[in-house]
Amino acid sequence: MIDFLVVDGYNIIHAWADLKKLMEANIEHARLKLIDLMADYQAVKGNKVIIVFDAHKVKGNSGSRENASGIEVVFTSEGETADMLIEKMVGQLMNEGRVTVATSDWAEQRIVFGKGAVRLSARELIQEVIRLKDDMATHIESNNDGGRKLHRYLDKNVRDVLEKIRRQK
Repeated sequence: MIDFLVVDGYNIIHAWADLKKLMEANIEHARLKLIDLMADYQAVKGNKVIIVFDAHKVKGNSGSRENASGIEVVFTSEGETADMLIEKMVGQLMNEGRVTVATSDWAEQRIVFGKGAVRLSARELIQEVIRLKDDMATHIESNNDGGRKLHRYLDKNVRDVLEKIRRQK
């Protein structure tokens, strides 16, 4: 069984101060930053992350799906909102595993909850991503011994020979 996290892309970007500020300067950079953050989240949590972005106002848009940094990124088609697509996806994904939807849209939360998905507010997602990043940094720092890891795996005789060679230079 797979755990899915379906992210309402622009909803999360607007709720995340750093991403919102980035979006004001360049919308593409904000999307890419969200994708990077969710790729890290997916790597640590093991969830399958799908980010859905609204493109329903783009004339002639047929929608698109792509893989970016291991994340499925979906742009809706003309006339289809992210909420509509997320609701449809929840119905399909529920047969494959557990589904969580990250959005702060109250109406959307109620609808996906009614379909059996777990809801996660933007604030909760942001807090979880920050916590995971802090945990990763702590783990890396606690396992870093100044780059002297190889000595643990070498036999004492081999270490002595290498040290002798190093001192000859």
